[in-house]
Amino acid sequence: MTENNTPTVVLVHGAFADASSFGRLIPELLADGLEVLAPAGPNRSLTGDAAYLASVVRRIPGPVVLVGHSYGGAVITVAGAEENVKALVYLAGYALEEGESLGELQGRFPASELAEALVYAPFPLDGGGEGTDVSVQPDRLPEIFAADVDPELAKVLAVTQRPLAAAAFGEAAPTAAWRTRPSWGVVATADRTLNPDVQRFGYRRAGMTTVELDTSHLMMLSQPARVAEVIREAVRSVTG
Repeated sequence: MTENNTPTVVLVHGAFADASSFGRLIPELLADGLEVLAPAGPNRSLTGDAAYLASVVRRIPGPVVLVGHSYGGAVITVAGAEENVKALVYLAGYALEEGESLGELQGRFPASELAEALVYAPFPLDGGGEGTDVSVQPDRLPEIFAADVDPELAKVLAVTQRPLAAAAFGEAAPTAAWRTRPSWGVVATADRTLNPDVQRFGYRRAGMTTVELDTSHLMMLSQPARVAEVIREAVRSVTG
């Protein structure tokens, strides 16, 4: 990782996806000579996922720009409090307030099409008991999650989902890093997964610099060049 003033861009995936969802965005950033890291998030609990991301961030010598997609926005809201995080970028993301949960934020607005396409499955918890995994019906994911993504790729995304534990929806954010970090938010105006008004509300409340793109939830795959422009702006804010 870089040790100069150029920040490392850390890309944080959301629910029902993994770091490969940044596959078209990463080349755009690498072409700028940026250091990029896209870790695999556990998707088990908000505070647990944020703690894992914070441990990754602490190993980076130098400034960091955190980029969170969807649920990854909630994760960077918490992990972004790490000292070397200098800017935040939300991509169709949840910008939670301190003490607020995913369910509380999105519950203020009409549900998206995602709500009726969710699948719930039990999984064993460490130490005993069961948790609940949440994923998307594979035959519905392309239309709801990735309507403007190459159809063949969308089929692959549908069968390679990384589920989110249901417990994460009700867990309150212990902090809101956007209060002390410059932040950017990108709204996916054609989003059928996360109501665009949920995105707008969170970004407006946080006083973010906001950009709107006519794109599905997976804007990083459908419009990587435009998303990269926003991240470059955040990087410039750090480097001066």
